[in-house]
Amino acid sequence: MSLSADRNTPYRETRTIAVLVAANAKIYAGAQIAANANGFAVPGGPGVNLTYLGRAEVFIDNTGGADGAHTLIVRRDQQFKWANSTTDPIDQSCLGKVCYMVDDQTVAKTNGGNTRSPSGIVMGIDVDGVWVE
Repeated sequence: MSLSADRNTPYRETRTIAVLVAANAKIYAGAQIAANANGFAVPGGPGVNLTYLGRAEVFIDNTGGADGAHTLIVRRDQQFKWANSTTDPIDQSCLGKVCYMVDDQTVAKTNGGNTRSPSGIVMGIDVDGVWVE
């Protein structure tokens, strides 16, 4: 039914989101974060069923814990500087293209023969890292 009066529509900020943490995950503040196939937060890394979310704002140790036992705050919708892979480096030709998660702080140019999930879009390359949006 269409509105017939003003509505106080709920909203929330999108710069940070709360994500339930996967069982046995240990996540360091500043780490690249992904959602696993079940939607729980894990450190970025190899794997093809991961969805890049952003950067961990705090340290969470869910070692021995069940899926969802902890909640992680993830910063997103910004550019983060990740380390550039030494074996599959990102170069200027990658600007504006997708890069791939190697681990929780490193990105690479390719999907490593379908062994890596996408991280984000390359927005800049510095001598000490890659800016990813």
